Amino acid sequence: MTTAEVPFRKFAVVGAGPVGCIVAAFLARGGHDVTLCDIVSELVQPAVDPGITIDGAEELTAKVSRGITRIDELADDPPEVIIITVKATVLPLIASAIQGFYREGMYVVSWQNGIDTELVLAENLGRQAVLRAVVNYGCGLAAPGRVHMAFHHPPHFLQELDPVSRPAAEAIARALTESGLATERTDRIVNMVWRKSIMNACMNPVCAVTGMTMAQVMRDPIIFQIVDLLIKEGIAVARANEIELGWDYYPYCINYLKSAGDHKPSMLMDIENRRRTEVDFINGKLVAYGDQAAVDTPYNRMIRALVKSLEPK
Repeated sequence: MTTAEVPFRKFAVVGAGPVGCIVAAFLARGGHDVTLCDIVSELVQPAVDPGITIDGAEELTAKVSRGITRIDELADDPPEVIIITVKATVLPLIASAIQGFYREGMYVVSWQNGIDTELVLAENLGRQAVLRAVVNYGCGLAAPGRVHMAFHHPPHFLQELDPVSRPAAEAIARALTESGLATERTDRIVNMVWRKSIMNACMNPVCAVTGMTMAQVMRDPIIFQIVDLLIKEGIAVARANEIELGWDYYPYCINYLKSAGDHKPSMLMDIENRRRTEVDFINGKLVAYGDQAAVDTPYNRMIRALVKSLEPK
């Protein structure tokens, strides 16, 4: 019997923010054993009782099996799959903690924004253990355990880093799909990560700096010029690095962003809540890959600097 034929039943989700709560709730509703982990106990406890409630684009309530506040506690009852939904800035610490109890046959999924997040995990755990996902929903935390899903554009996608782990990727995708979170295994995850990251790079930091929602940014003719220039610069960097975006990516990107609605992206919420942002894994990566391919990135450098200037405040 192959790994793809053996269903995964035991999951851990690291991060009880809106993204983590959504995947945890769907898996729990699908009958899986789900442990939710977050250092903030006030975020974890409601997920166990009365349960996670999602409204908006999706409507459901589900209780996770247990909540913990330290990743090390997973060593006492190791899961089969760990889904990482925390900010990319803490990935080195997360990967190091998992390394302490990792065993062969355990899989770790980067369910995050940003470019190369999966490579940070692979540095500690090896490529065979790591998968990367691209998630297509927008959400915000209304209260601990209560999530508003502003939009949902399934399917979601994931892929293994090492071809030997393809059966595991297929099995994880099936578990998510059967739980109601339609997910497909793909061969094009790097291209998909870039397609999403360019949209994040043109919208998230602009919202963070201006305080506007996505819809407000798209409606403002002056601010939209910055968005437009960031999109075009991101496309130039991707193509110089032989990333396949597709010939119609620019109009797709514009139409996708126009449909987002009055949603606050996570980077704006981080600034409002005085947290570090993921700008280094988004715009910072475009700058780095631009340098690698000798492509100037003045707009990404500018917007990254403005976001970084707000973080200490």
